[in-house]
Amino acid sequence: MKCNFCGCVDSKVVDSRQNEDGTSIRRRRECMKCGKRFTTYETIETTPVMVVKKSGARQQFSSAKLKAGILRACEKRPVPMMQIDRLVEDIERKIQNNLNDEITSSQIGEYVMEGLKKIDEVAYVRFAAVYREFKDIESWLSEINTILKDKNSEK
Repeated sequence: MKCNFCGCVDSKVVDSRQNEDGTSIRRRRECMKCGKRFTTYETIETTPVMVVKKSGARQQFSSAKLKAGILRACEKRPVPMMQIDRLVEDIERKIQNNLNDEITSSQIGEYVMEGLKKIDEVAYVRFAAVYREFKDIESWLSEINTILKDKNSEK
């Protein structure tokens, strides 16, 4: 495994742990050249799932793109990285368990919104603003009022 600090390919595994649901193994590695530590994940290789975009274009599902979108929504919010990783894993699992080789980008967006709503309301509204393409302040207010109604009905 190549060190992302110095590029050396010689490293040793310091710690290995299976994630909670047993779908991947997290390995802490130490570079033999610079001594810095980094994390790698080992997962089962699956059949690629194609994402059907709104335009009709198709592209291979990328968990890195999914995580980047979630990170943008959670920027400057008190959301631990572990929660974001868990959300990405949950969404990936839903996509793989779908048993189809295609999924719409809107379905992935719904999965993200469902997860973010439980994690952080501000991140949820940020993501919803981009995903649902809010055009004006009324769109924002409508979404915020929906959250407030849901919150009040839970009490």
